[in-house]
Amino acid sequence: MPLPSMPGQPSSTQGRPATGLSFASLGSGSKGNATLVSDGETLVLVDCGFGVREAEKRLARVGVHPRQLAAVLVTHEHSDHITGVGALARRHQLPVYLSAGSWLSGKLGEVPSHQLLVPQARFAIGGLEIDPVTVPHDAREPIQFCFRAHGRRLGVLTDLGHPTSHVVDAFSGCDALFLECNHDPRMLAEGPYPPHLKRRVAGRWGHLANAQASDLLRRLGLDRLQRIVCSHLSAQNNHPERVLEALVPLLDGDESRLLVSTQDRGIDWQQVA
Repeated sequence: MPLPSMPGQPSSTQGRPATGLSFASLGSGSKGNATLVSDGETLVLVDCGFGVREAEKRLARVGVHPRQLAAVLVTHEHSDHITGVGALARRHQLPVYLSAGSWLSGKLGEVPSHQLLVPQARFAIGGLEIDPVTVPHDAREPIQFCFRAHGRRLGVLTDLGHPTSHVVDAFSGCDALFLECNHDPRMLAEGPYPPHLKRRVAGRWGHLANAQASDLLRRLGLDRLQRIVCSHLSAQNNHPERVLEALVPLLDGDESRLLVSTQDRGIDWQQVA
């Protein structure tokens, strides 16, 4: 059963998705990303950047067997998002949904079935309505997702080079949001990455800095957001304290709506009330 929560606030659930729109993270960062979304009946996995055995362990940790998944959705073909998708789909006979560009990358191998998505064209899996949204990132045809169920909206918005007006329009009005907070510019500049990689990360087709994430949140509006999940933090170029320094002022010092999805632990189930 879901843990008790304050009115209008999401609650953490223990070991399994709750009734209604809920989500969990198996881990987020440069070594692997995977996100679970459920409407209480239909359960999907967004990306799987972990090897299949590691993914199965992480699924078990949040009370999920791979055969419970209705599908695996892919945002793009970079290894920290797609490494385990093909193997997991083959082992457990799961359909894969992805853009044509991601499919043509050839990173999946053979899968039981795949569905090519048209960006900006809504589709449904069970009770989940899903909007695939084009984003600026240095991949073949990258997309992110906005989920609708039970009158609530959840955005999964990571791997974003810069916040375009199109992205703002697509993700405004969410009740919960996974948001990339990849790097602190000073840590990136002074860190160990070679110059070309620093330019890529900080470029307009790379990843969001903390200040960019803060600016995007301001543009999206905070009134409806029950949960903001800070995601895809760089182990080398960021720290949760830097993220909180950037985002907490937007919330009048109230950290209760913020969660950090770590590389090792992710986050347990959260329900959107």
